[in-house]
Amino acid sequence: MSSELLDALTILEREKGISRDILIEAIEAALVSAYRRNFNQAQNVRIDLNLQVGSMRVFARKEVVDQVFDPRLEISIEDARRVNPNYQVEDVVEMEVTPKDFGRIAAQTAKQVVTQRVREAERGIIYSEFIDREEDIMTGIVQRLDSKFIYVSLGKIEALLPVNEQMPNERYKPHDRIKVFITKVEKTTKGPQIFVSRTHPGLLKRLFEIEVPEIYDGTVEIKSVAREAGDRSKISVHSDNLEVDPVGSCVGPKGTRVQAVVNELKGEKIDIVKWSDDPVVFVANSLSPSKVLDVIVNENEKATTVIVPDYQLSLAIGKRGQNARLAAKLTGWKIDIKSETEARELGIYPREETIRLFDDQVDTDFDFEEELD
Repeated sequence: MSSELLDALTILEREKGISRDILIEAIEAALVSAYRRNFNQAQNVRIDLNLQVGSMRVFARKEVVDQVFDPRLEISIEDARRVNPNYQVEDVVEMEVTPKDFGRIAAQTAKQVVTQRVREAERGIIYSEFIDREEDIMTGIVQRLDSKFIYVSLGKIEALLPVNEQMPNERYKPHDRIKVFITKVEKTTKGPQIFVSRTHPGLLKRLFEIEVPEIYDGTVEIKSVAREAGDRSKISVHSDNLEVDPVGSCVGPKGTRVQAVVNELKGEKIDIVKWSDDPVVFVANSLSPSKVLDVIVNENEKATTVIVPDYQLSLAIGKRGQNARLAAKLTGWKIDIKSETEARELGIYPREETIRLFDDQVDTDFDFEEELD
């Protein structure tokens, strides 16, 4: 043991933020365990660690008693008074028991403790950094793959991309750069564990925040997101500023902003619709690119019946019901779609209060050609 250890602890305190006093306490506790383990001792001992002069001594602590039952823990009053005449029963006597070759063990133990505490501190720093990044987006590099996870380097740590969070239309290779959404940060005995996703709706939202300045500064708000990753998504947007077109802001000049998001998601189609607090308008908008003739609202059941022109029925429903399904997720309303002919036969269309929505319809940024069933 030498002053070099003191210098090392000072550097660790400055660079790693680990208190030197805490490290010294940890070293002393570890030395007690090392003494008992290496010298087969069970007595109560104290370590006196003086880093200023580089000394280390071991003291056995024994209670003064009238009659000794365990000489490892107790000392008779007679023997205690040979050390110091002032000792009384129940006092504690300290006697040096430092082994000759304990210095080597002490040095090894100190090194192990410092290494462990540095590792724990670094894990704590990484955890603190990434716990604040939950529900955020980061760029990572694919390191390796197995049957359960893709391991993505985020710089200081590898994140886990589970199979069910991978986009079905993507194939990943080592060294690929991908953007991922951090879903969960866990503290484990082996350090922080970070789970990421490529399918989470939050990834789509964060990508638009990156590409659209009006979203980033709060002028335009993404109200809701519905996503079937790798295939198609819908987002609803709103602005309190009447001079700002929220849909146009997200589309960008010649579609450049939304196209950047589409490219990142490997061709995933994206419908951008205008949000409204009126369920009639919102539900009609959400079924874009199809046209809507009427929306009948059932507030009690949070359900709607949507009437569309006969030739638009398949488009409104979408391939395997995808358009209607995404619209329902986006709006939070149940949606039952009926053709104009069927609605007339049921006597629910036209109504006196029928609201024509053609002028208020907001088309998606792309005219997707639906592959109809």
